[in-house]
Amino acid sequence: MDVEEIREGVLAILKELHEDIDFEAEDKMVEDKILDSFDLVTLVTELGEEFDVDITAKDFIAENFNSVDSLADMIARLLEE
Repeated sequence: MDVEEIREGVLAILKELHEDIDFEAEDKMVEDKILDSFDLVTLVTELGEEFDVDITAKDFIAENFNSVDSLADMIARLLEE
Protein backbone atom coordinates (compact mmCIF):
# COMPACT_ATOMS: atom_id res chain seq x y z
CA MET A 1 0.00 0.00 0.00
CA ASP A 2 1.51 3.32 -1.03
CA VAL A 3 1.19 6.67 0.74
CA GLU A 4 -1.46 7.92 -1.70
CA GLU A 5 -3.72 4.93 -0.95
CA ILE A 6 -3.17 5.49 2.75
CA ARG A 7 -3.95 9.19 2.32
CA GLU A 8 -7.25 8.38 0.58
CA GLY A 9 -8.20 5.99 3.39
CA VAL A 10 -7.34 8.59 6.04
CA LEU A 11 -9.37 11.21 4.21
CA ALA A 12 -12.39 8.89 4.00
CA ILE A 13 -12.26 8.26 7.75
CA LEU A 14 -11.97 11.98 8.49
CA LYS A 15 -14.92 12.76 6.22
CA GLU A 16 -17.00 10.22 8.17
CA LEU A 17 -16.21 12.19 11.32
CA HIS A 18 -17.01 15.63 9.86
CA GLU A 19 -18.23 15.70 6.29
CA ASP A 20 -18.56 19.50 6.41
CA ILE A 21 -14.80 20.14 6.80
CA ASP A 22 -12.32 20.38 3.90
CA PHE A 23 -9.60 18.29 5.54
CA GLU A 24 -7.30 18.61 2.53
CA ALA A 25 -7.00 22.35 3.21
CA GLU A 26 -6.26 21.94 6.93
CA ASP A 27 -2.75 21.71 8.34
CA LYS A 28 -3.42 22.38 12.03
CA MET A 29 -6.42 20.16 12.79
CA VAL A 30 -5.38 19.62 16.41
CA GLU A 31 -3.89 23.04 17.11
CA ASP A 32 -6.92 24.85 15.63
CA LYS A 33 -9.26 22.50 17.53
CA ILE A 34 -10.93 21.22 14.37
CA LEU A 35 -10.64 17.76 15.92
CA ASP A 36 -11.59 17.46 19.58
CA SER A 37 -10.48 14.73 21.99
CA PHE A 38 -13.45 12.50 21.14
CA ASP A 39 -12.65 12.85 17.42
CA LEU A 40 -9.03 11.86 18.09
CA VAL A 41 -9.99 8.75 20.05
CA THR A 42 -12.41 7.75 17.30
CA LEU A 43 -9.80 8.49 14.64
CA VAL A 44 -7.15 6.36 16.37
CA THR A 45 -9.60 3.46 16.61
CA GLU A 46 -10.74 3.76 13.00
CA LEU A 47 -7.19 4.11 11.64
CA GLY A 48 -6.06 1.11 13.66
CA GLU A 49 -8.87 -1.03 12.27
CA GLU A 50 -8.58 0.22 8.68
CA PHE A 51 -4.81 -0.17 8.39
CA ASP A 52 -4.17 -2.86 11.03
CA VAL A 53 -1.72 -0.69 12.97
CA ASP A 54 -1.30 0.10 16.66
CA ILE A 55 -1.15 3.81 17.35
CA THR A 56 0.54 4.07 20.73
CA ALA A 57 1.07 6.90 23.20
CA LYS A 58 4.40 7.79 21.58
CA ASP A 59 2.58 8.38 18.27
CA PHE A 60 -0.18 10.42 19.90
CA ILE A 61 1.33 13.87 19.33
CA ALA A 62 -0.23 16.87 17.59
CA GLU A 63 2.28 16.81 14.73
CA ASN A 64 1.01 13.38 13.65
CA PHE A 65 -2.63 14.49 13.64
CA ASN A 66 -2.50 18.03 12.24
CA SER A 67 -3.07 17.17 8.57
CA VAL A 68 -4.10 14.40 6.21
CA ASP A 69 -0.49 14.14 5.03
CA SER A 70 0.95 13.86 8.54
CA LEU A 71 -1.59 11.16 9.37
CA ALA A 72 -0.77 9.27 6.17
CA ASP A 73 2.96 9.53 6.89
CA MET A 74 2.44 8.17 10.40
CA ILE A 75 0.39 5.23 9.11
CA ALA A 76 3.01 4.48 6.41
CA ARG A 77 5.73 4.49 9.07
CA LEU A 78 3.71 2.21 11.36
CA LEU A 79 3.07 -0.21 8.48
CA GLU A 80 6.82 -0.47 7.88
CA GLU A 81 7.59 -1.27 11.53
